[in-house]
Amino acid sequence: MAHRPAGYGRRWNGLLLSVAILVVIAVIGFLGARWVAQRTAPPVSMPWGPDCAVTTEEGQVRLDRDQARRATTAAAVTVQGDAAPVAAPDTDDIPDEVMARLVEGPEDDAGPSLTCRSTNNPDLQVQDELEPTGLTARAQNLHNGLTDHFTDLSLGGYEPGGYDTGHGENSAHYEGRAIDIFYRPVDEDNRRAGWIMAHWLIAHAPDYEVAVIIFDDRIWSTTFPSLGWRHYEADPDNEILRHLDHVHVDVQRGEESADAG
Repeated sequence: MAHRPAGYGRRWNGLLLSVAILVVIAVIGFLGARWVAQRTAPPVSMPWGPDCAVTTEEGQVRLDRDQARRATTAAAVTVQGDAAPVAAPDTDDIPDEVMARLVEGPEDDAGPSLTCRSTNNPDLQVQDELEPTGLTARAQNLHNGLTDHFTDLSLGGYEPGGYDTGHGENSAHYEGRAIDIFYRPVDEDNRRAGWIMAHWLIAHAPDYEVAVIIFDDRIWSTTFPSLGWRHYEADPDNEILRHLDHVHVDVQRGEESADAG
């Protein structure tokens, strides 16, 4: 009959105990990181479940697209007060802490609270012709949506006939696809107002075929839809390039027609 070496059982028990301790540490680390991320990191919309997510003091709350549309519109109506050009939609199915966060923003500083997943529409075609405003038809539709839901906007980044200078290389402004919504001077109140707009845009991105939103050192795009608001690289000494004084939004370019040219 074979005999196990002396101490075999103790070594085996010690190994099991070590593995168990490592598993417990890993679980605690994962849950701790998740807890911190939900309360401090910009919101991220996972590639499954509802399209949108709001980060509140209690943690992350997922919203479907319709809820996000209604919540951001209601927040915009609230901050505009009697001047709002539309009535606030019903938000009874949306948690109070979500609405408070979208209206008031993070307590410590202005910043992103909502993100949503959106992807490019593969059926869109390039629009070469410009409307009298200097915008493509797709961008003009977005312009109309903005003025339908917000009052006293300071808009720019387009002009009749289109731009051919004054913006970065390959800018969507040169194609008539981009609009800038200005919030000047750069201060906390205007940054919070800018995030009301940015949240409304991201919630309505599929409705207006939005491709990119940039504001306050952050960028969101349909290129990386689940990553939410990412850091935007720009000259740290230039408020305009950092988009601190305006929300930039551009619509999708579309694909060249197969028989073009």
